[in-house]
Amino acid sequence: MNLSRADHSVTPPRVDIPRDYNAAHDLLARNTGRAGKLAFIDAVSGATLSYGELDDQAHRFANALRAQGFAPESRVLLAMLDTPEWPVAFLGCILAGVVPVAANTLLTTPDFDFMLHDSRAQGLIVSQALLPAFEPLIGSIPTLRSVIVAGAEDAAPHASLAQMVRAQEATKTIAPTCADDACFWLYSSGSTGAPKGTVHLHSHLIQTAELYGRGVLGIQETDVVYSAAKLFFAYGLGNGLTFPMSVGATAILLPARPTTAEVFRILKEHQPTIFYGVPTLYASLLADPARPPRAALNLRVCTSAGEALPAGIGHKWAAEYGCDILDGIGSTEMLHIFLSNRPGEVRYGSTGKAVPGYALRIVGDDGQDCGVGEIGELQIQGPSSALMYWNSRAKTKATFAGEWTRSGDKYTVDADGYYTYSGRTDDMLKVGGIYVSPFEVEASLMTHPAVLEVAVVGLADADQLVKPKAFVVLKKGQAASADDLKAHVKQQLAPYKYPRWIEFVDELPKTATGKIQRFKLRQGTA
Repeated sequence: MNLSRADHSVTPPRVDIPRDYNAAHDLLARNTGRAGKLAFIDAVSGATLSYGELDDQAHRFANALRAQGFAPESRVLLAMLDTPEWPVAFLGCILAGVVPVAANTLLTTPDFDFMLHDSRAQGLIVSQALLPAFEPLIGSIPTLRSVIVAGAEDAAPHASLAQMVRAQEATKTIAPTCADDACFWLYSSGSTGAPKGTVHLHSHLIQTAELYGRGVLGIQETDVVYSAAKLFFAYGLGNGLTFPMSVGATAILLPARPTTAEVFRILKEHQPTIFYGVPTLYASLLADPARPPRAALNLRVCTSAGEALPAGIGHKWAAEYGCDILDGIGSTEMLHIFLSNRPGEVRYGSTGKAVPGYALRIVGDDGQDCGVGEIGELQIQGPSSALMYWNSRAKTKATFAGEWTRSGDKYTVDADGYYTYSGRTDDMLKVGGIYVSPFEVEASLMTHPAVLEVAVVGLADADQLVKPKAFVVLKKGQAASADDLKAHVKQQLAPYKYPRWIEFVDELPKTATGKIQRFKLRQGTA
């Protein structure tokens, strides 16, 4: 049975962070009285980690890093599957003052080569299953002096994370960091090109937990959470680690790929009350003929980010499972969601309102604030904005403009303060001199019963005039012609907005976090 919203009233957030502050110490210390409570559960192996065990192992790993000579502010690349060892490694690094650089586990050897060189990592913490992708690089990275393998008792010739933890005392020595020190890095997902090392501070983790986790979701100790987005992703890091740890909730971790079957298994077996997904996953779950009935689940709130949620998917999910999806937008640069729908105030088709603690503005091409209904770039002011992009001064200056962070997303806002997504800045189309939002065209196509996924980009015609082109994935067993889909859009939108070309594809190119890589479709490299 779904939990009542009344049981999860939201307290207005207040975030007072002292100058001398260590993010890992804060998250662990909040759970001192919950030593026996489960913090993390591995949905595949069944392995568990209580809050007491997490505190013990994180401190032991911090001491192991010190014993190996890792100095404060040195960097360690963390390429691990989502298992209970992930928080041990991540928090242990931060306790020691070492900066973990969380890496996308689905990347290739050349990608990892770039990250190791770019970050000048002195250490590598890697899951045994991912080690083959790194083996060609070990010995060729000038700064790399230690490889630590997770998920293996015998990792020779490398060190075993499990053995390192057991070999150390649990002495609680906390690096004397401050709130404005660099705490961890995340590489951007690459939805618009090469990834960038995004540097976040110690204060940022708890800011997002208080402002969005408590301020919007109303997360509590009694919640069980599952995030389909992995921990290496900014969205997943908050969902699956920071938010639950900030209040003593329990998080389910899935080291494997979140297939519809696996997601539904977790929702049924572990009964999470909060589920964090992405639009493409919600579409797949709703299209699964084996999906369980509402009564089999215990959801009180669901969230979506990464891409704008089509209104039809939100309405179908709410009707099917009696639980709204809170669509929102965040970014690697802002660490988590800063604009979101809220419980009881959902408007599907919009991204909601500013998360308390964040200020938003929409700026036109002339640099002036846009009026109601005018399309412009969304900019954000808030306490979790990244310090910089590593080794990229020009891009840092272009994105972090004083107190405002440029999102690169086009938006409109209505008179009620609800924001509606119009596409990425570099995705916007001008057709006949008029701006066309590719997302608006995509949303129209998504209402066709045969369409599972769609992406719209601009393509020049024979006269070198830009027009919309749609790449469409149809549902299994469904059929539709290009003419059918064009006529469908013409019935809903102004005539100049319909896609002049429609290409049917088996899948769309995506990042590991579910974002569609439209630049690949534009370049013809998908």
